[in-house]
Amino acid sequence: MFSAFTAFAAFGAFWGVWGASVPRVQDQAGVDDGGLGFALLFVGAGALPAMMLVGRALDRWGLKVAAGAIGLLGVVGAALALTAVNLPSLCAGLAVAGASSGAADVAMNAVAGRAEKIAGRPVITRAHGTFSALVVVTSLGTGAASAMSWPLAVPFLGVAALSVVAGVALLRTLPPGRADDGEGARSGDAAPAARSRYVPLLLVGVLGTLAFASENAHQSWSAVFAQDELHAGAWLTTVAPAVFAGTVAITRFSIGGFKKVDARVVVLAGALAAAFGALVIAAAPTLPVAALGLVLGGAGTAVLFPTLLGIVSRHVDEAYRGRATSVVSTVSYLGFLLGPVYVGLWADATGLRGAMVAVAALAAALFVLTPPLLHLSGFGTRERTMPSHQEA
Repeated sequence: MFSAFTAFAAFGAFWGVWGASVPRVQDQAGVDDGGLGFALLFVGAGALPAMMLVGRALDRWGLKVAAGAIGLLGVVGAALALTAVNLPSLCAGLAVAGASSGAADVAMNAVAGRAEKIAGRPVITRAHGTFSALVVVTSLGTGAASAMSWPLAVPFLGVAALSVVAGVALLRTLPPGRADDGEGARSGDAAPAARSRYVPLLLVGVLGTLAFASENAHQSWSAVFAQDELHAGAWLTTVAPAVFAGTVAITRFSIGGFKKVDARVVVLAGALAAAFGALVIAAAPTLPVAALGLVLGGAGTAVLFPTLLGIVSRHVDEAYRGRATSVVSTVSYLGFLLGPVYVGLWADATGLRGAMVAVAALAAALFVLTPPLLHLSGFGTRERTMPSHQEA
């Protein structure tokens, strides 16, 4: 369990440092806003194929693969800070960083999923809380380092050190080799086996897509909403994403303290809170009211993806854990990529307040779709266990 939290801490530290360093990276690379937007596309371009492939590596060689993925992420981040001096080098660096991040994401969630199955409590939710907390802490620390004119590479080197420590912790604590309970040898024909593997996971992934789209929509646009709709000053606009991220972290630690929770009820309650929070933001006349909406939205979205992944993780056998985590995470990650774009399209058509109503619609859709999709997937029942059919 400790290794899972360490991995999520390193992952959160990387993204906290990156988020706070974007303006300095942009200046160092000498690119305009359009060039930066283009370069950022390479994060997703690198992450998605890596996320799809690493699950198979985990099942083939064991969870210790996560050690290499986490350690590599920190090293790649430091290299990016040192080598991003123009648009081509920035694009190449972000593609590699995206691939490393995608691999680490799936790997550490597989590690946390195994720990949750063993512990019988929401380890994944608390691990994601660790991620959120480290994002807040390291982004503030990176901002302070920038204010003191420290070199850009310094916080990234700190993350690299933490990532190596996390990798060593994973190597020391995770079991060697792969897990295989032999169920694959007793399976029937290949076509039903393939369907039983992927269709239920894709259904849960659809729910994860809606969850991530809601979460990243708030995280990416809350500062813009505060500035453009509420006319908040430059310093106050930074409060909005901080309030959201802080609420997410606190909620994840809080819900993770409960040993027995009804996962479906948690998802439904989270979806309702997320929808209501987005509507409060849409109607907010002042920044404090918008902050209240962000608290509600943050508390709601905080529990969604970790709980969905936990449902799968508790009911999948070890020989198939890597691929199951990979499928759910990859499909869900599409929501993370498309959520901010979704808000942008609605903002162009209806304004930012209308876009917040559209975000509420995402959460409402999640609320409506959760019962039938969980039922169809088979993960709505405790006895569901995914088969581990091995492929040639």
